[in-house]
Amino acid sequence: MADVHSKEVRSYNMSRIKGKDTKPEMLVRRFLHANGFRFRLHAKELPGKPDIVLPKYHTVIFVHGCFWHGHEGCRYFTIPKTRSEWWTDKIFTTRNKDAEHFQKLRDAGWNVVSIFECELRQPLRKKTLNNIVLYLKAPSADSSDFEVNE
Repeated sequence: MADVHSKEVRSYNMSRIKGKDTKPEMLVRRFLHANGFRFRLHAKELPGKPDIVLPKYHTVIFVHGCFWHGHEGCRYFTIPKTRSEWWTDKIFTTRNKDAEHFQKLRDAGWNVVSIFECELRQPLRKKTLNNIVLYLKAPSADSSDFEVNE
């Protein structure tokens, strides 16, 4: 099946997709700031360049797009019908890189929080954001992982 857009239109559309300062990321940042948390952004010296770094809590937060990071079981993650094999490889590589970066961060003593964009949509948004604050204020004994739906 051919793409519905010309090569130039598809290229333009893809170039408009941002990697930083996305709406879900900005939502988390505003919430954390309003609740008194101070953080750094996109620390280049850390593996994976985490979206949000909270040095005081030794925690990093990644805000992932469901499609780009292959969020399993999510209705927003579907493999495109055109060039399916290429997209599958791309998303699989992204997931492997994520896992590698998370492990490097954990080995360096960082707590890793990973949030998918669907978890920031209504009605889960409030629960997700509140769970982040609860996690930061009272991390468990094994605080290397964070699950929104605990």
